[in-house]
Amino acid sequence: MHDKATTDTAALRILEVSASGRQHGSTSRTLTGELITALESARGSVQVRRRDLADGVPFVDDAWIAANFTADEDRNSAQREALAYSDQLVSELQEADVIVLGAPIYNFSIPAALKAWIDMIARARLTFRYTENGPEGLLKNKKAYIVISSGGVAVGSDYDFASPYLRHALAFVGITDIEFIAAEQLNSKSDESIDAARVRIAELVYTSPSLDDRAA
Repeated sequence: MHDKATTDTAALRILEVSASGRQHGSTSRTLTGELITALESARGSVQVRRRDLADGVPFVDDAWIAANFTADEDRNSAQREALAYSDQLVSELQEADVIVLGAPIYNFSIPAALKAWIDMIARARLTFRYTENGPEGLLKNKKAYIVISSGGVAVGSDYDFASPYLRHALAFVGITDIEFIAAEQLNSKSDESIDAARVRIAELVYTSPSLDDRAA
């Protein structure tokens, strides 16, 4: 976890989540970095918190499930420890104004580490709740940019199970203002696709309504 902070209390709070297994030469990492730079240029002041899923994300297990289904006031120290990592991930989301998510497509879907992250942040009573009208997401008034890259899959095609899943998973916890930036089919049209992604970033950051206007 790394933070880049400014002293400006009005700084835009950005959570960058990187799901690529590649630390170097990753298109999704390159483009999320360029997106954050553009947001800083447009906004003037940002506070960036980085969560690199390549560092490892635990899977849900028996201890985690038991702790999660125990009321907070009844949890013992071992159960609190079992949920500590999940609590930290939830806190990062709660504090963010903007989520920048870099997500490569692996075998038609998302990386296992990203699925594990979603399992860790989908927490009843913290990020969603059940009501008489069905589940309600609690992470409201946030913006998400998803930089999605692929080697051969066309984003939005019948073979893309990643982008619809990410849209649904984020909406389930209340994040419904989502923009996709695709760098797709890199194996056959790398330069063209990356250029198109950079144009999309510029359009979203510099020509769309500002985040301040959206929140007003």
